[in-house]
Amino acid sequence: MIRSLYTAVSGLITLENRQATITNNMSNANTTGFKSDNLSIKSFDEVILQNKDKVMNGKNVTQKLGSLSLGAKIDTVDTAFTQGVLKNTEKSTDFAIQGRGFFAIEKQTNNGSEVVYTRDGSFKIGNDGYLMTSSGDRVLGINKNTGTLESIFVGGDGIVLDTNNNIFIGNRATHTLATADFVDYNSLEKMGDNYYKGESPIFNAEVSVTQGALESSNVNITNEMVNMITTMRSFETNQKIIQTLDETLGKAANEIGSVK
Repeated sequence: MIRSLYTAVSGLITLENRQATITNNMSNANTTGFKSDNLSIKSFDEVILQNKDKVMNGKNVTQKLGSLSLGAKIDTVDTAFTQGVLKNTEKSTDFAIQGRGFFAIEKQTNNGSEVVYTRDGSFKIGNDGYLMTSSGDRVLGINKNTGTLESIFVGGDGIVLDTNNNIFIGNRATHTLATADFVDYNSLEKMGDNYYKGESPIFNAEVSVTQGALESSNVNITNEMVNMITTMRSFETNQKIIQTLDETLGKAANEIGSVK
């Protein structure tokens, strides 16, 4: 009976985490370049139930009664990197990636800075003249003269991106927009602010970037609403099971086990 409680509670914990994932997807439905997550659930290893009966000759005979589930747990949280819809903005500092790839960003941390990656191309020109994200981190480019990875200084001039991802400041090509791709997207880790952290980026990968457009989130609100309702119903079912088990335990302790 106690084991049944543990099994039902494990389901509640797992469903609570799934609901949090769905809520996060829905709250980012209008976030530029956001990729939705899906929480996968798997069951613990089942236990085989059996008993042993003595037959007339004194030998034990094993009878298998079946299996018992020990509950469910979180398996993985997978990100769906499907393409979002591109929307034209006609703003020179807005960029959208069609297909695979990410923008490279220099994010400031407590220990200095690190290179992170994003699909959110809603950039702007900061007060210091550098191209930066909406979070205030600088967008990286590859210097056309030195080949080094560095922040892109725009100043007060206009910015134009050609079909080869070369950035023209005024009439001069100063940088190539730093874009990166990864062999295995499952190795990427979300780290907040719509950024990803990944190892072994491929900076010379062919990435298609469109200027004057933004990529919408790939969250499907209708599917998320259906998933939310299904999860809530499953949660309520587990609650009723726990309530029934609690009442049964109460009767076993107070009525069946009482001395009269």
